[in-house]
Amino acid sequence: MQKFKPYTLLFIFLSLSMFSLGQERYKIRAGDPNGINKWYMGRQIAHVMSHYGIDWLEREEREMEENTSLLLKNLAVKPGMVVADIGAGSGYHSALLSRMVGTGKVFAVDVEPEMIAYLNARIKQEKLSHIVPVLSTEQKVSLPESTIDMMLLVDVYHEFSFPYEMALSMRAALKPGGKLVLVEFRAEDPTVPIKTIHKMSEAQAIKEFKAAGFAFDKNIDNLPWQHCMVFTKQ
Repeated sequence: MQKFKPYTLLFIFLSLSMFSLGQERYKIRAGDPNGINKWYMGRQIAHVMSHYGIDWLEREEREMEENTSLLLKNLAVKPGMVVADIGAGSGYHSALLSRMVGTGKVFAVDVEPEMIAYLNARIKQEKLSHIVPVLSTEQKVSLPESTIDMMLLVDVYHEFSFPYEMALSMRAALKPGGKLVLVEFRAEDPTVPIKTIHKMSEAQAIKEFKAAGFAFDKNIDNLPWQHCMVFTKQ
């Protein structure tokens, strides 16, 4: 009969415990066909917009529909700040932020290698500076701990396959007192012409980010279709 050493048994116990916690955190069941069959805190997770959606991200109507200029004013970015654009995609916001940070830096973080390739080409073509593309994973932002002043997430968090783990990773990368700005289409407003699964309510966002150790500061309610919610690393 095989005997296990105490540390082996401890490893097995911890592995099973973590697996059990993961099973409890996420529920697997069917729902909206525009989402994956995975739920977190009562919310179904949406399918990820891949690099095939770049044309939509760069659409001419985006400024009018989302008032990106006003969003950037809401951020109040100061020269020298280190900002992370999480789910940067085509670099739509990263390019604009790079002109605001002065001697600072913008980390353009995305999970798709194709998006990173597009970002690198864009930086070269548009002669952009202060942007550093970063390939992340589904569970980690791949940024050094306590280095980021502000994180911006625009219409992306609701697509995270592992929202809790990503929130913990983002929290670790923020400096003490660092800000996370979550921009999501308003689920409370039926007139916003976006599929329901690609919207989030303020209450749901607060619930999920509090679970990961963030404090809710405010919702800057001045954008046409989106919430602009500010959280602080506690």
